[in-house]
Amino acid sequence: MKNTYSPTLAMAHIIILAQAGLFVPADSAVIGIVDRLFSRVGASDDLAKGRSTFMVEMVETAAILNRATPRSFVILDEIGRGTATYDGLAIAWATLEHLHDVNQCRTLFATHYHELTHLQDVKPRLLCHSMQVREWQGDIVFLHRVIAGAADRSYGVHVARLAGLPNKVLGRAEQILAELEAGKHGAVDVGLVADNLPLFDYTSDDSDHGKKDKRAGGAIPSAVVDAIDAMLPDTLTPREAMDLLYELKSLRASDKGDNK
Repeated sequence: MKNTYSPTLAMAHIIILAQAGLFVPADSAVIGIVDRLFSRVGASDDLAKGRSTFMVEMVETAAILNRATPRSFVILDEIGRGTATYDGLAIAWATLEHLHDVNQCRTLFATHYHELTHLQDVKPRLLCHSMQVREWQGDIVFLHRVIAGAADRSYGVHVARLAGLPNKVLGRAEQILAELEAGKHGAVDVGLVADNLPLFDYTSDDSDHGKKDKRAGGAIPSAVVDAIDAMLPDTLTPREAMDLLYELKSLRASDKGDNK
């Protein structure tokens, strides 16, 4: 959700509109004079120049840190996410400190590194805000509202569920997340996590294949399951629906013959 908030603020050019004396999409706004507006949002590479996505991110970040003045306004999104966890956290941490202590410019710094929120205790001009989220019956609801304070947790697995990841993948992710959040392992202990949480220890009640047909007492043939998963009922014409029924019946009969 913060990825919606940050680029919207940049793309709306609120600062430019205000500085030009034009109307801005807000009830009120106190922004002040801005000499330069910097934005580092999104992920892209530059293969023609031999630059990876992370290299492009670092080049653009370097340009901002070297050129921003106390009168500048900076928008940074997910600095350090293109490399290893500890490297990325260290870069994001140092970048935020540099913007606060050296550049001393107004900055909108969006990140998923919860560790950085503790800097507000030692950096007097740093304030944390987050997108308001409400949990309801095991699901999450994004309220599309920015509130003061840091988020108490991330909702990556919930978003993955909304996106339609298979239940088996989500269940496995929740297992690993619970192990990591318990503080038993760090990012460098992924091998130990894999040993303690072997892949096939997790069994999903809603796996894509091998479901049990309670009426028949056996496993539903995978070909039938695949055909049903690929079906889009709302797009079928009456003729296509009839053809699909015959296809499913044929697949069922074929799988019965293979299992004899």
